[in-house]
Order: sequence, then structure tokens, then C-alpha cells
Amino acid sequence: MATNTDCELCANPGGDLLWEDGLCRVVRVTGPEGNAFPGFCRVVWRQHVAEMSALPIPHAHHFADVVLATERALRQLVQPDKINLASLGNLVPHLHWHVIPRWKDDSHFPAPIWAKPQRRGVARPVPTSARLLAALQAELSTLNEPP
Repeated sequence: MATNTDCELCANPGGDLLWEDGLCRVVRVTGPEGNAFPGFCRVVWRQHVAEMSALPIPHAHHFADVVLATERALRQLVQPDKINLASLGNLVPHLHWHVIPRWKDDSHFPAPIWAKPQRRGVARPVPTSARLLAALQAELSTLNEPP
């Protein structure tokens, strides 16, 4: 697993960096998507690999643990109706998971956020990076050390 200089997620964090260890990072999505879906995060594997199944089993478990810790932190912090988890990688074949808080009255619900909007969404406060980090650290503190 190496880096790829042509890969957007190898060259850039992929959002505002909230947390990282030697294997992966959690970033806050900024811009229109981050404002429309407050708390929207990505968990990005550090090395360039396209599929989760390409990771050694202990690394895949660690990555899944970080994704789930991010989901738990967002559920506690922004109290959405639902969390969407998505790992597409069709346009950026670098392993990353989208962790997206959803509300029944958001602009796209029940469709995916990449679909056509269904309505004008209800504006919600966007949590600060400090609040996101604190909630995330509380959840990550329960994990074992990475392999």
C-alpha cells in the first residue's frame, strides 16, 4: 500500500482534519455538503488502496472501528434521524467512508445526498470542529491501539 501522487486523497486531507493516527484520519466535510448535512465526516485510509478487502484483517477491523466511532460521536452530538454510511470510491478510488447525518426534513431525504434534492432542507447548526473532535475522542478512547 503506497501513496499515489495522482490521487486526491493521497495528496490532500479530504476535508478539515479532526483526528488521525498512523493508519487513517477523520475529516470534517466543508462547503455546501458540510452545511447541508451538519457533522458530515469522512474517514480516510492513509495509504492508497481502493478496497477495504485489500487491507490486512487487523487494519480492516481498526478502520471499521474508527468509522463506527465516528458514527457514534455524530449520533450523540447532532442527534440525526439516521446516519448514512457510504464507501463508493468510484471517482476517487482511495478507501474512504462517508459518515453522513440525515434528518427526515433534510433536502434529500430519503434519497442519497448525491441525488436530486427533494425539497428545501431545514437549516441546522453546524457543530464546531472542537465539538466534533471532543465527541470523536470520547468514542475513540474506547478502542484498542491500532495494529
